[in-house]
Amino acid sequence: MTVATRIELRDLRPDDWPEVARIFEEGIRAHSTFATEPPSWEVWDEAHSLRIVAESGREVVGWAALSPVSKRHVYRGVVESSVYVAESERGRGIGRALMQELIERAEREGIWTIEAAMFPENEASLELHRSLGFRVVGVRERIGERDGIWRDTVLLERRSKEI
Repeated sequence: MTVATRIELRDLRPDDWPEVARIFEEGIRAHSTFATEPPSWEVWDEAHSLRIVAESGREVVGWAALSPVSKRHVYRGVVESSVYVAESERGRGIGRALMQELIERAEREGIWTIEAAMFPENEASLELHRSLGFRVVGVRERIGERDGIWRDTVLLERRSKEI
């Protein structure tokens, strides 16, 4: 794998949404998610608490975000992660850079568990998460249906060693 060059990681801004939505759409077309279309900015913004982008030049080439798994106080330190990289930029280490930054920021924010769920055939994402300290919790069989097909997901988690 080639390491990404000249990638800047920064907070996601509202004006990044068109590029973020475009990258999300690529993931949808690749069947990397149960989503069938990107939500509006307002819906997405409300659902995600910590969000970053990877920028190359002036173009957003990837994004990662955390969303709370529950509104209950006992789960305040448990979040679900999402990471997407533009098709043209995959394999350059951008996903790893985004996830490492997301993990570091989550630790500073008091997050003790990051969950991730992905389709079993998404081997690149499974390997990325395992390499960053995530462990497989299990397979959720027939957890959701997309396009008339019931799908399994692999549930992974990363527990903080500090919190």
